[in-house]
Amino acid sequence: MEKIIITGGAGFIGSSVCRKLLSDKKYVICIDNFDPNYSPDLKKRNVSPFIGKSNFKLYQEDIRNIVGLNKIFIKENPDKIIHLAAKVGVRNSLLQPKEYEEVNVGGTLNLLELAKTFEIKQFIFGSSSSVYGNNNKVPFSEEDSANFQISPYGVTKKAGELLCRTYSHLFKIPITCLRFFTVYGPGGRPDMAPYLFTDSIYKKIPIKQYGDGLSKRDYTYIDDIVAGIISSLSKPYIYEIINLGGGETISLNKFISIIEKLVGNKAKITFLFKQPGDVNITFANIKKARKMLGFKPKYNIKEGMKKYIEWYLEHD
Repeated sequence: MEKIIITGGAGFIGSSVCRKLLSDKKYVICIDNFDPNYSPDLKKRNVSPFIGKSNFKLYQEDIRNIVGLNKIFIKENPDKIIHLAAKVGVRNSLLQPKEYEEVNVGGTLNLLELAKTFEIKQFIFGSSSSVYGNNNKVPFSEEDSANFQISPYGVTKKAGELLCRTYSHLFKIPITCLRFFTVYGPGGRPDMAPYLFTDSIYKKIPIKQYGDGLSKRDYTYIDDIVAGIISSLSKPYIYEIINLGGGETISLNKFISIIEKLVGNKAKITFLFKQPGDVNITFANIKKARKMLGFKPKYNIKEGMKKYIEWYLEHD
């Protein structure tokens, strides 16, 4: 049975990948430190259905602790790594740049060192659309320079990609860096717009809108992201960077109006200035993902948010 380590495996994307791999009869080794950047209890609930399964192991460990990680690798002897653990969020990275560097760069370096030492067959790195910064060319292509990030978070993700490229080159480790574009869906992070806006509009609480509402995002439904990650596991390219996005972009104003219609309430909006680090647009060119991974997003924003809000109403 193939053994796969998933760092950040108790998070939104990580636990969704765990669920899929377990259903595919893979042996899943979940590593998570249950960081309090949002509720650790929520993360524990994410993985609670997996506890006790013969093909699932959970380790509470910080990826900054290479000694602790090494013990896990010695015990489990994994075949592949899906590295999703990270300090996330653009705005918080301006407040905690050092911690973001330690986790996202130092932690990634630890895992690459272990991948080298234990001769890991494949390494999947969860990167971000934030590496593009305020890219003038849209949609964003993997061939774009991506050298002008506007947040510490974006910088740490680009640094992670560069480390991956170097280790792939030096030690012949097959590595795929997947750039995720605004992932949402059932069980989504409570600090992101889909939850914050849905919760506030449903409860008739004012939402905070930063800027004029004309900024645009490429939202990607969680099932589509998971499908892209799983597909990449069967395609061990020596080194590739691949966008995973919905392939369409929508303004903040339109996004709010979709939630209003689905919830049945009108949003109460508190208008605030645009925040430092926020980009004007994200928009994924997914031609490479279609060609190399067979990636085909199944959910547009209206379909995805309908499923998300149905989940929200069940769990409110």
